Amino acid sequence: MAKKDWTERLPEAARTYLDGHRLDEVECIIADLPGIARGKAVPAAKFSRQDRFHLPESIFYQTITGDWSEGEGLDYVERDMILKPDMSTASAAPWTGDWTLQVIHDAHDRNGDAIQAAPRNVLKRVVALYEKQGWAPVVAPEMEFYLVARNLDPAKSIEPMMGRSGRPAAARQAYSMTAVDEFGPVIDDIYDFAEAQGFEIDGITQEGGAGQLEINLRHGDPVLLADEVFYFKRLIREAALRHDCFATFMAKPIGDEPGSAMHIHHSIVDAGTGQNLFSGRQGGDTDAFFHFIAGLQNHLPSVISLLAPYVNSYRRYVRDHAAPINLEWGRDNRTTGIRIPLSGPESRRVENRLSGMDANPYLAIAASLAAGYLGLMEERRPSAQFRHDAYETSEADIPRDLAAALELLETAQDMHELLGPDFVRIYAGVKRAEHAEFLGVISPWEREHLLLNV
Repeated sequence: MAKKDWTERLPEAARTYLDGHRLDEVECIIADLPGIARGKAVPAAKFSRQDRFHLPESIFYQTITGDWSEGEGLDYVERDMILKPDMSTASAAPWTGDWTLQVIHDAHDRNGDAIQAAPRNVLKRVVALYEKQGWAPVVAPEMEFYLVARNLDPAKSIEPMMGRSGRPAAARQAYSMTAVDEFGPVIDDIYDFAEAQGFEIDGITQEGGAGQLEINLRHGDPVLLADEVFYFKRLIREAALRHDCFATFMAKPIGDEPGSAMHIHHSIVDAGTGQNLFSGRQGGDTDAFFHFIAGLQNHLPSVISLLAPYVNSYRRYVRDHAAPINLEWGRDNRTTGIRIPLSGPESRRVENRLSGMDANPYLAIAASLAAGYLGLMEERRPSAQFRHDAYETSEADIPRDLAAALELLETAQDMHELLGPDFVRIYAGVKRAEHAEFLGVISPWEREHLLLNV
């Protein structure tokens, strides 16, 4: 990679960030299964001379604790992947002490084929299915998270952060501007970091939990938006650390507070005309609109383990607690798992409310789009629109724990073909290992209530 080519290929925001400064370092990164950035930091001069670097493929076999999964077909020969930079993702790392850029890389094997286990490749694989049909999927994620007090003891409960007023963040203050002001310094840094990275924030609001915020992103290409969520998680964590608090994306960090979701809005447009496939010429609902909803209803259960990837994730699915408990669908109804927001025909969209903020954004968006794609192919009708409080209905639609969710994934052959058989095998093996690790830990509840009583 010639130095001239490297500088010319930088996105505008990265060029603006570096204007008048000497670039010191480039972080060459890739998302692993949890969505953690893995990679290498190299001097800028070296990066200008390289067009690839290597990491062992085994990074996709690690659990969230750093242990290794076991299972039939998992390969531990530590083959190197070839990681090639996607220069369109070059972005500032404005929290560092020097002038640093991040660049997301794509993973290939020595034959040039995409590594199936790489989450970004999984999403690209699903998007390619739409493109083959002449369609362009459009998504818009919403990110919910908590700002909490620093927690250095895993045995201690997570507590809300101390606000600007010197009082702990209050719960049940949804959409309160006063509550948002409590976190003003953190939010200011989030805005500044986002601007340096070239990200457009649609808005920040206070959610119902104590110290819980939501950031909405503009709609766009699924891979681009997944890249932004991947970057945003790190950005938000760094902003929080500057102000003596933690940002957490756990699905359910505080027991009596609402969980944190990553709602995903979808629409599909004709790649040639730009027409929203969910709206007809007269502005009404189309068959494709209903087929997509049916796909979510029929196939999301098999990929819940990608939308809710940890044992903690299932604590979020609580009746009457701002999270879905089933796959009913309704118009402007936030009690249903599938919601149709208010919109004009040109922006008609379907919102998947099941995904947690703890999910890997590449995998959550891929799973949701894959379910919708199957619906479009099968051309089935959804259940009748739900017009009342969906919390009054059954919870049978959604697996209640990770083990049950993995069983559905492992038997869903149609999903294996869409997401990639190698990916599904590796992902299920890692999640089985994490579940076994969790079951090996005795909780405080067990010690308190079982030690002397059973």
